[in-house]
Amino acid sequence: MTHSKDEGLRLAILGAFPFPLPQGSQIFMQEQTRALIRSGDQATVLTYGRGIGAPPEDLNCFPTPRWSTPRSMRSGPHPGKPLADTMLWRAYLQAASRNAFDCALAHNAEAAGIALAARPWTRVPVVYVAHTILSEELSAYGSSRWRHRLDQIGGRLDRLIAQRADAVVTLCEDGLRALTPHSRGPITMIPPGHTVETHPSSSAIAEVCAEYQLKPDEYILYSGNLDGYQELKVLAQAAERLSKGSPPVVVATHDSERAANASDALRRTLRIIAVPEFSVMRALIHGARCLVLPRNRRGGFPIKLLNYMEAARPIVAMEGIAEGLRDGVSARLLSHPADPARLAEALSELNHDPELRKRLGGGARTQLVAEHSWESISLQWRSFLGSVKP
Repeated sequence: MTHSKDEGLRLAILGAFPFPLPQGSQIFMQEQTRALIRSGDQATVLTYGRGIGAPPEDLNCFPTPRWSTPRSMRSGPHPGKPLADTMLWRAYLQAASRNAFDCALAHNAEAAGIALAARPWTRVPVVYVAHTILSEELSAYGSSRWRHRLDQIGGRLDRLIAQRADAVVTLCEDGLRALTPHSRGPITMIPPGHTVETHPSSSAIAEVCAEYQLKPDEYILYSGNLDGYQELKVLAQAAERLSKGSPPVVVATHDSERAANASDALRRTLRIIAVPEFSVMRALIHGARCLVLPRNRRGGFPIKLLNYMEAARPIVAMEGIAEGLRDGVSARLLSHPADPARLAEALSELNHDPELRKRLGGGARTQLVAEHSWESISLQWRSFLGSVKP
């Protein structure tokens, strides 16, 4: 592409998932698109035709028909995905016939496959936005006895997409290391951005907490989906090891159906609640004593981590998952693999040390402001996209 620095790009933004949805991939795609538009680019968003609520009015959304979207909002393989992906491929071809796109930003592997399958007709360069590494994550959606085989399949898909894409962007250094040997075009790592907003008021936090029979600063929180790669079993086992009288460990998710059907093994030690909208989730995050991220599979950047950092609350996570944070400075980071005893020990330490909580929380927010401004990150995106060749 030969655009000047100030000339806007015409972008197709593809996401093979329900949209809108208060989940990491969807939130990242939405906010990245807004940041690029503010920088002067034009964007057409193509996703499945059903999510939670209506598509954002400030974005040019081109969804597939609602009937073709799987009813399940879960990530990962689903019997309805082939039809949904076929309809997204058709929608992209139609959009490309009416727009002279400079490139397609394909979020996650499915969208990259769709954009690559359409490339013989669209002639639009495909930029693979690798939210995760399939050699790490794919096996989370299958039986444990198939883990090795699914990891192998995931690795082959990682290599195939990186080899065929015109360019690759990863969200963390692990992803960059995994895909660089296979990328035939330019490849870089650009972390996700975040727009820092004012804290919810103490009264708003107290009101939300009261709704769930919680008290501000007297609970530990995990927020997000309940998929296997989140390692909530480890969190439940850690909660079991906490001393009597410790704050409850709460799991807050937007998926009301899965919250209602969570296993007895999780419910024994975790309080699982369904949260209707992100403003409520944000109030819970800001009101927690500490925030926990037990996932163990590397290769991505959990978008919830940015919301954790904004809240200036202490974070407990695994090394290599909370990229950019430093143990003892901006988080309490634990070594791999995730271990319930070590996780319980870290949570207990934070429960009893308010000064440590304050220091780690403040360090996390400082890191967010310094390294995740959309203004600077959108400039990195525009500079990189200018290097992509048709």
